[in-house]
Amino acid sequence: MSALSQQNNKRIAKNTLLLYFRMLFMMAVNLYTSRVILVTLGVEDYGIYNVVGGAVTMFSFINSAMTGSTQRFITFALGRGEEKELSKVFSMSVIIHGIISLVIILLAETIGLWFFYHKMIIPIERMDAAFWVFQFAVLTAVVMIMSVPYNAVIIAHEKMGAFAYISVLEVILKLIIVYVLVVFHYDKLKLYVVLTFIIQIFVCLVYSTYCKKHFRESHFVWTRDKKLFSRMLLFAGWTMNGNLAVMGYTQGLNLLLNMFFNPVVNAARGLAVQVQLAVSNFCRNFQMALNPQITKSYAIGDYSYMHELVFASSRYSFYLLFLLSFPVFLESRFILSIWLGIVPDYTIPFVRIMLIITLCNALSNPMIVSVHATGKIKRFQMLEGGVLLLIFPVAYLCLKLGMLPRTVFIVHLLIEIIAQFVRVWVVCPMIKMNKHDYLINVIKPILKVSFCSSLVPIGLYLYLPSHLYSAVFIILSCPLCTLIMVYLNLSVVEKRILKRKYMLWIKSKRLSNIRF
Repeated sequence: MSALSQQNNKRIAKNTLLLYFRMLFMMAVNLYTSRVILVTLGVEDYGIYNVVGGAVTMFSFINSAMTGSTQRFITFALGRGEEKELSKVFSMSVIIHGIISLVIILLAETIGLWFFYHKMIIPIERMDAAFWVFQFAVLTAVVMIMSVPYNAVIIAHEKMGAFAYISVLEVILKLIIVYVLVVFHYDKLKLYVVLTFIIQIFVCLVYSTYCKKHFRESHFVWTRDKKLFSRMLLFAGWTMNGNLAVMGYTQGLNLLLNMFFNPVVNAARGLAVQVQLAVSNFCRNFQMALNPQITKSYAIGDYSYMHELVFASSRYSFYLLFLLSFPVFLESRFILSIWLGIVPDYTIPFVRIMLIITLCNALSNPMIVSVHATGKIKRFQMLEGGVLLLIFPVAYLCLKLGMLPRTVFIVHLLIEIIAQFVRVWVVCPMIKMNKHDYLINVIKPILKVSFCSSLVPIGLYLYLPSHLYSAVFIILSCPLCTLIMVYLNLSVVEKRILKRKYMLWIKSKRLSNIRF
């Protein structure tokens, strides 16, 4: 392995640790605040916040497309060391995100308000509060859109320490919101959305101040580069149908549940999403540390190292998710009852299906980052986005036929599996990767680990009596079995590296004890 690759690997490891510190703290706070907010707002208001805020988020699919474009162009320019181009890309991204903000305000205040008043199922007595949610969700979305270029610069420079500490500050402020909601006797839903908006403004200012202080390219300069403007918009345009599909199977399904059922079902879906986010953040942080290196290795033509990163990101992201999601899947009733006290209807099946979807999604990110690195995304987006766009209409048809709410998530799962096959089929030739190598280095080991590590916990779940001690025993057995199977499936080189790291850790411990 080259000295540069070793240096990059050390940076990845350091950034991963910082992001995990951020994630563990955020997960603990978010799970606590979700429970308190559910109790404080009530199931109905929580469902209203979830569906109305989600409706506004749907308009942000335009920004989601541009976010990927901004991240790609900034990271690519940085990887090639083109400082002047980097400064132009940043300034152009600020201009484009400003235009997107105006477009989203226009769409939200016209089409959005029409949908709000004529299609959404909201109790009459809560329409005023729901309107507040809608308007402040629009303002919050605009603030988040304008912070995208600054976030992209931090991630491209791999300054995950700053990213982690600012995120920790954000969740601490959200924790303060919970206290304010409990203490002040005002309409809780209105107060919640106003405070969330204020926090988002503050966080955006922190990101921009940090970037301006540490990165020269993050000072905005009015730029008139029609060629760059067109390239960034064209890249975003081809990712738009993929992002539209994401909106369809997230907020679109949320709106379908509201149209066919009621806000209580939306509350169940919102809680399931909280569990999904808590689990998926474990692999998202790992992937966030690797993503810039995947793009940079492609930019300099180091395909061998890029393939190693794609395989590692896919495998270990899946392992991390399986480690956490499998015990939650088996003992979801026990875990949710401890977390929430009273578990809303449909929450348990929603959680279980969404955890399986999350496992599939873990494999998609390395493929998506790889194809974005090439910049040739037209064919990929047409095929992958086309498949994912089927989720919303198929789910709508199922609900129209009178099927249960969980059906929409089953549809999502089946189509997500098909989409992953499409990604591998399209992306591998583009990055000079053999499809057989992907199957051997990714699919084979994760299937082997999943099957073998699930045998003992499933046996315990089926044969042990329903009891507190049984649930705890099953939850502990899942990660233990998974870790054993992961270790057995490591390559000789990976085992050697792990052993060396362990010996260095033992040596450092002994030295610290001697000094003491």
